[in-house]
Amino acid sequence: MTDEPLAVSARATQRGRPRNTDGPSTCDRCRRPMRRHRVRWPEGDLCGICYHHATRTHGTCPGCGQERLLPGKDPATGQDLCSDCAGIGVDFHCQRCGLEAEPYRVRTCARCALRHDLTELFPEAAPPPLHDLLERLCASERPESILTWKRSSIVTQLLHQLAAGTTPLTHAGLDSAGAGPDVEHLRSLLIDIGALPPKDPDLARFERWIDTKLDGLAADVEQPVRQFATWHHLKRIRAKCADGSPARGPVHAAKQEITETLKFLTWLNQEHQRTAATCTQLDVDAWLAPGPSTRYGIRTFFVFARKARINTTIRVPHRTPKSSPTLTQQQRLGWINELLHGTSETIPYRTAGGLLLLYAQPITRIANLRLDDVLIHDNETTIRLGARPIPVPAPFDALLHQHLGNRPHQRTGGGQDNPWLFPSTRAGQHLHPNTIMVRLRELGIDLRGARNRAMADLVSELPAPIAAEALGYSQAVAHKHATAAGANWARYAGTRMTTP
Repeated sequence: MTDEPLAVSARATQRGRPRNTDGPSTCDRCRRPMRRHRVRWPEGDLCGICYHHATRTHGTCPGCGQERLLPGKDPATGQDLCSDCAGIGVDFHCQRCGLEAEPYRVRTCARCALRHDLTELFPEAAPPPLHDLLERLCASERPESILTWKRSSIVTQLLHQLAAGTTPLTHAGLDSAGAGPDVEHLRSLLIDIGALPPKDPDLARFERWIDTKLDGLAADVEQPVRQFATWHHLKRIRAKCADGSPARGPVHAAKQEITETLKFLTWLNQEHQRTAATCTQLDVDAWLAPGPSTRYGIRTFFVFARKARINTTIRVPHRTPKSSPTLTQQQRLGWINELLHGTSETIPYRTAGGLLLLYAQPITRIANLRLDDVLIHDNETTIRLGARPIPVPAPFDALLHQHLGNRPHQRTGGGQDNPWLFPSTRAGQHLHPNTIMVRLRELGIDLRGARNRAMADLVSELPAPIAAEALGYSQAVAHKHATAAGANWARYAGTRMTTP
């Protein structure tokens, strides 16, 4: 592979909506063009973003020395001033709680407006967990987001039904309300406050996916595939979830194998009028030979079919990839430099990319990292990827600290107590690995090539068993990468025995 320059696809790294860059007038605070002014104060006309920032700035007013909301600006010094000292003829005190904040309704702040709406939804006779949900939502840092979420007719109707008892406060009750992001967000909130027992969302979606995928198929195709999906994949994934393991990776692999099995059995039934029980080795070979490598996914089905006595004569070989993509060392170092010092991505995804390029971590494992996997002691930062914590080198430790100090998705219903290093918008859940994959791929990083190059360099510097233990890999995988990299550690044990 040639050492080509990095093809970086820059993305806007500022959170929030982009500012309007055109308009007939100019904001007198930020000096940017605007289509219309949001308010007119003594200092001039303010755009909506400056007004939004001003009505969320609290502190000690330098004019009167009081702790208040500081929406105004001193034109001479640029210091923030309270409304009285700035001459703003607006009373920002909420008539319900008495605090100064941006009015969401007439003389009512967003938090009090949210509490009023939820109190009407959840009367005293509502189940106690719903009152816990009310307190959790009202305690969010951005109650405006909760009010926006609550505008959905699906959410409002579901909350009414839960409060009235017509929809049971159970997983089955939420399933009966239908599938959708609003329902799943409410489910995650109820799980996070302890109102519902934990349930892996990927497992629930996989159960529904099986029924949808097999609906309307011929009996000769549907029956063996349902048996395979239920007694092989679903049984195994449920056992993993019972142990607390995430189901996302197993579900993804199971969907691919079930889909490929459906394609094969449908082709077998239509082209040769045979079933899984009457299938021959020639049929399987004829299916595998002209098709893509994904067709080898039927191997697991025939392993299951042999154990279940559906068909004991078929053998499908393991597929060995012809090549393994990898980056050059120059490309890897270039990407590390870009993620550390560039501005082509936001900090969370730069941090995730650094874990990929420095420690050869799969994206699924990066998404599953918890806050307590990062340890900071005596100005030394370590991270737990395998059996024991390993050091985080500079300057990547500074980027990691920056991410820890400003994790996203913490200002709404999810709350500040989300335990994951990369929190999701859903309460108590981590960021979906596919989200990280898409962002890094759009940036231009070859994920498999980056991981293979990082692993090759690490096993060249460390013996394979030590690298496997430190990075959370099996020794077989580490030895495979060491062999491919040409690393010879045969003298390592003897060196350790002779070196004091």
